[in-house]
Amino acid sequence: MPARRSTPLSSRRQPQQARSNDLVAAILEAAVQVLSREGAQRFTTTRVAERAGVSVGSVYQYFPNKASILFRLQSDEWRQTSEMLSGILEDAAKPPLERLRTLVHAFVRSECEEAEMRVALSDAAPLYRDAPEAQAVKASGARTIRRFMQEVLPGASPARRRLAGELITSTLGAVGKQFSESPRTPAQIRAYADAMADMFCAYIERLGARSGGP
Repeated sequence: MPARRSTPLSSRRQPQQARSNDLVAAILEAAVQVLSREGAQRFTTTRVAERAGVSVGSVYQYFPNKASILFRLQSDEWRQTSEMLSGILEDAAKPPLERLRTLVHAFVRSECEEAEMRVALSDAAPLYRDAPEAQAVKASGARTIRRFMQEVLPGASPARRRLAGELITSTLGAVGKQFSESPRTPAQIRAYADAMADMFCAYIERLGARSGGP
């Protein structure tokens, strides 16, 4: 049976003027604060409006419901991660494995810095996880990974490259999440990221040797 869409996720309208942009920015900043302090279960548009110092009607001008606000926060986080991913992995001035190592460090550091918000957004994920909008946002990062794997493993089969990309991204996400759930010092973050990068680079090198790659 097809999944039922109970609530719209898209913004009602896009701000066109600086004043409107400021209002939306204030609403989103208030939403971050409410989500961090109250959690997803107690997150409401009324609390967001109160925190932002605006009327609930002002919030509804741009966001039809709380799910659309949470989805916007999650979309912004996904977009930032996707931009970080492409910015690092597509930097042709650096060798591929150096780029991979840089990505691991940046990702683990980001996970630790944003752990509280990430946990709260994860709790809210059932509101939008399967929506087409969510899938479209995440697809960009997947394309970046595919292009990188084609570059770093040119002699491997498409299936092997796909498996390698999925293994690295899923491991990085799951292990990064688990690691960030406890407070970490900068030294601990560096050491952990180094160990993960060593593991991924060794894996890629081994696949490259098997496939006759560089």
